[in-house]
Amino acid sequence: MIGDHLQTLMELEARSPVLIALYDQHDRLCFANDAFRAAYNLAPDDFPTWADLMRRNYACGKGTVVKTDDIETWIAATVHRRGKIPFRALETDLHDGRWLWMTETVDANGCMLCIAVDITSIRADERELRQDRDFAVRASQVDELTSVPNRRYTMDRLTDFITNCTGNPDMWGCVAIIDIDYFKAINDRYGHQRGDEVLLDFARQMQAIVRRSDCFGRIGGEEFMLILPDTTVSESHLILDRVLDKVRSARPLSNIPEFYYTCSVGLAEYRDGDSVNDIYARADEALYLAKREGRDRVKRYTLAGSDPEFCPDQTS
Repeated sequence: MIGDHLQTLMELEARSPVLIALYDQHDRLCFANDAFRAAYNLAPDDFPTWADLMRRNYACGKGTVVKTDDIETWIAATVHRRGKIPFRALETDLHDGRWLWMTETVDANGCMLCIAVDITSIRADERELRQDRDFAVRASQVDELTSVPNRRYTMDRLTDFITNCTGNPDMWGCVAIIDIDYFKAINDRYGHQRGDEVLLDFARQMQAIVRRSDCFGRIGGEEFMLILPDTTVSESHLILDRVLDKVRSARPLSNIPEFYYTCSVGLAEYRDGDSVNDIYARADEALYLAKREGRDRVKRYTLAGSDPEFCPDQTS
């Protein structure tokens, strides 16, 4: 009986004029009905990532109308905020003239169900008013230079992370503060425009590493934060080692091909009873140690005597 109903559901989804799509935890499309594929110019056997879908549609004038002169910056600004809350609703317009009301529902594993219905019949002036509101909200959450979440948004997500851990004994995770090494010297030697290019490069290097469940944002100057929910210390080290590797190999200044840069990372894990200030301060202390020991490394803050990596009461 359940199997029959499931088959019926699949057949109805396929024929429905409502757009239905499912993305996996890596933001790759794994299911889309005919209505969604028609709207976004997808072949039946095409399963791109969300970012690739946006690039392709932007290039050929299909799918969502993206009002930007720089699609990569727009993707970077969107992908770091995409799927960070269990549910959200938004409006979007398509190149074919339709206006959609879209919902995004994210499960604990990071999979996202997208459902969109046609609301073109709603008055245009009301739509434009709501779109202006959405643009204003986005602007208040995004760092203007790098297009990643700004300090206010990132600190709000850190508060959410602490609240979730406090209210659920099965929740855990880590917080990393990442600082670009010798950034003042980069600005002094090459100029602030080149310094901005390094910041932009770093933000884009992170785009391929940050998972849907994570939050990555700029918290000031050359300093960034990465929140890693449901991630052990060893898993966090692996992720952050990838960050170091990617940054070391980057060559962001096209007119200075020999230029490269590095970053340092301070890592702290959640402890029972932590406040936002507690875990932030420990990550910041660990970052200080990473800088003191030579930079271009990850250091973890631990309780004195519990781990030889960092005992803050020692002076060595």
